[in-house]
Amino acid sequence: MAEGNFPTQECRPVTTGVEKDDLVIPVIDFGPFLEGTPADKHTVAMSVINAFKTSGFLYLKQHGVPPSVVSEVFGSSARFFARPQNQKDSLCWTTPQSNRGYVRMGKEKLTLPDDNDIEALRAVADIKETMEIGRDNVEGLPNRWPEHLDDEGKNFKETMLSFFDTCKALHTEVMRAIALGMSLPDDYFDNYVDRGDNNLRLLHYPSVSKEVFEKNPLQVRAGEHSDYGSITLLFQDRRGGLQVRSPKGTFVDVTPIADTVVVNAGDLLARWSNDLIKSTRHRVVEPPKVVDGENNLDEYPDRYSIAYFCNPNTNKFIEAIPGTYGEDISKAKYPGITAGDYLVQRLAATI
Repeated sequence: MAEGNFPTQECRPVTTGVEKDDLVIPVIDFGPFLEGTPADKHTVAMSVINAFKTSGFLYLKQHGVPPSVVSEVFGSSARFFARPQNQKDSLCWTTPQSNRGYVRMGKEKLTLPDDNDIEALRAVADIKETMEIGRDNVEGLPNRWPEHLDDEGKNFKETMLSFFDTCKALHTEVMRAIALGMSLPDDYFDNYVDRGDNNLRLLHYPSVSKEVFEKNPLQVRAGEHSDYGSITLLFQDRRGGLQVRSPKGTFVDVTPIADTVVVNAGDLLARWSNDLIKSTRHRVVEPPKVVDGENNLDEYPDRYSIAYFCNPNTNKFIEAIPGTYGEDISKAKYPGITAGDYLVQRLAATI
């Protein structure tokens, strides 16, 4: 691959999900990549890489995860967050190295190191609670399952382990599309991601009065940030509130589209690609004023989402991919780093 270039063949997305302020987020039909001919796979791969080069975001449809499965996971997540606070606190998150367990509302604040007035931003905690689930049965890094509490806790564990594996398989396929789009063998990333050192994050944004946002302009449900790993698979409910920073510096709504997954590139993939791929800032704010005819409510309803943060295996050394810097390694913008070390550094800065 020529220095600084991806293949130049133009591929059109099936539809456009977002187009505002020079931000374009396509809706890409992933079915032909999963089941199509080599030519089909190449066409989809080019669409994927074009989206990651420009906005850093895309919607995937026909991605192979059944709507019934997604619905089951959302239901199980909601039941978990409805548990008494003391039960959730008994499963609390402990360390960045583990990154497993429950994080109560007000504990985390997402900011970026170069944010202006970072102390003021960090003083206004995000309005959310989360449950973090990592690869299971890792020695010394146990998941914090509620299976000992009741039968629903056992079902929760079974549901989430199954969904973790489902998302791991989709992660592998998206990385294969990225590889093809970069003129690499489609299995280039396979041995970087085969362990599944990923993080399944269940998110609950509790109902909140509109006055909270009106009285404090810095208040958000999740602060402006970029994701840390390679890619993120995001399953949204219908409420909305996700916004992506546009090239003009504005924030644009990423409206939920039924039966799609929002996929975005993370900082480690941008670093890995020598910044040929974009990791774009985003946030979660109060939802749009009208959702399915609702309006003039004094309180914003609960919002749920499910993020599957995809990472290279934690023991893998990540440095600029050959071909992204020509023949001179000095043109690589970043020194190499172990994936696990990088992720721990980033997590430690948020909690």
